Amino acid sequence: MADDKRPYLSSFVDKIGTTRWRFRRGTKSVYLAGQPGEPAFEAEYEAMLTGLTPKPAEITAIPGATIPCSFRAAWRLAMMDGAWLANTAETRSRHEKIVETFLTAKVGPGADLVWGDALVADMRRKHVKMILSERAATPHAARHLLSRIRQMIVVALDEEWIESDPSHKVSWRPEYKGWRAWTWAELQAYEARWPVGSTPRLVYALALWQGHRRGDIAVLKPGDIASDLVSLRQGKTDKELSLPIAAMLREVFDATDLSGETILLTEYGRPFSAKSLTGRMADWTHSAGLPKGCTIHGLRKTLGKLMAEGGASTRSLMDVMGHDDIAHAELYSREAEQVAMARMGIEAAERAYRAKKAV
Repeated sequence: MADDKRPYLSSFVDKIGTTRWRFRRGTKSVYLAGQPGEPAFEAEYEAMLTGLTPKPAEITAIPGATIPCSFRAAWRLAMMDGAWLANTAETRSRHEKIVETFLTAKVGPGADLVWGDALVADMRRKHVKMILSERAATPHAARHLLSRIRQMIVVALDEEWIESDPSHKVSWRPEYKGWRAWTWAELQAYEARWPVGSTPRLVYALALWQGHRRGDIAVLKPGDIASDLVSLRQGKTDKELSLPIAAMLREVFDATDLSGETILLTEYGRPFSAKSLTGRMADWTHSAGLPKGCTIHGLRKTLGKLMAEGGASTRSLMDVMGHDDIAHAELYSREAEQVAMARMGIEAAERAYRAKKAV
């Protein structure tokens, strides 16, 4: 059937019921692809009329562009959220590196597609479990990545790209429990090896008696010490703290030259970096005959455990450690020596009983 509106064009229905279109001009006869109105059909028909060769459309990627409804698009929206912007620059930087590693990772062995270009709607529970299992050797990294993936999934839910959360009830509970507290024997061995007045003892005392993280220890200045308090702004939380100086820490301060740029100085008179302190502590503990796992953060955990064993309240733990989340502080309480805590509980019950009986 000829098309009166389109010269040289006719159509017919083939044996499987599809309408086919043919361009016939003189001795030249060509079947066109598709149907009228479709870009490929119109381009080919126009080329046959004009005698020109149809040129395929060129797709040029715009630098920085994201695929709509993809994980990278979700992450860009997540970074605009007020709760995200309220984090410290250090926290944002650390989490951004975790997310970027995920976004640039292939969705599977041999695949060309990366997670950043994958649609959030295409993620399944099996994918979440696979991502976590690949990080079995780094459980904390797996936990943080799961949190960031859920952050992107929440964006997708809010934007109505998806209707359900593929990570729902997917948990990551590694056997590894993080930095462990030092034992009493390890504390004694370290103090015997590194006397008051030495740099290793100063780092140890700041971590044990104030619970400082390595980054805060590295930047602490003599001016931060005033009377019986050490005042600082935590690098991780951006929280301002003023902590009392314990007698054991005062003894160390009294034996320390506090005239430098920072309280802690290398043998060349320069401040330590946070990263270098990790390596140096490994050397110092090895020299003291201690096993691997005795870390600066472990001393922070030791302080929390000692406070809990001594009967400190959860609020006291929070104010010393700089925690806003009560769950963090309660971790130390739960890890206190069971016998000591049980004895305190029984003694408290006895006091209550005697008080009632005396009435």
